[in-house]
Amino acid sequence: MYTVKEAAAMTGLTEHAVRFYTDKGLVPSIQRDKNNIRLFDDESINWLYGIRCLKQTGLPIESIKTYVDLCLEGDSTIAQHFAMMMEYREAALLQLEEAKQRVAHLEEKALQYQAILEQRIPDLTNPGNWGKLLDQDVKVPARRKRMVRSS
Repeated sequence: MYTVKEAAAMTGLTEHAVRFYTDKGLVPSIQRDKNNIRLFDDESINWLYGIRCLKQTGLPIESIKTYVDLCLEGDSTIAQHFAMMMEYREAALLQLEEAKQRVAHLEEKALQYQAILEQRIPDLTNPGNWGKLLDQDVKVPARRKRMVRSS
């Protein structure tokens, strides 16, 4: 039997994570001694490895709990395991696309700042400067037109 500290060292998890996962019911084979101290056997260690793997997929704790419950039901739920993984795969692909778009935007910004540093274009990145630039008839990214006040 292993302590929380030993289980954490074996699985690469923190002691806090090991306690948290057991408290959430993700380690069905967890045992406790007469003082209510958590004790882990080899099966418990396997569950912790499995949880670590599932966390790396991006599954939230509630979904990991569902997955654990399905595992406990047996092999008849493998199709449901597959469906869960495909659902989170789609979500991860969407996040990847969004990340690629953010990187592309940041690359455009880097080029813009490089041009500003080389004084090839005016600095349009600071909204605090837009009023001054409008006065110089420089087109700024503002979506509003300058109001002309009448006295």
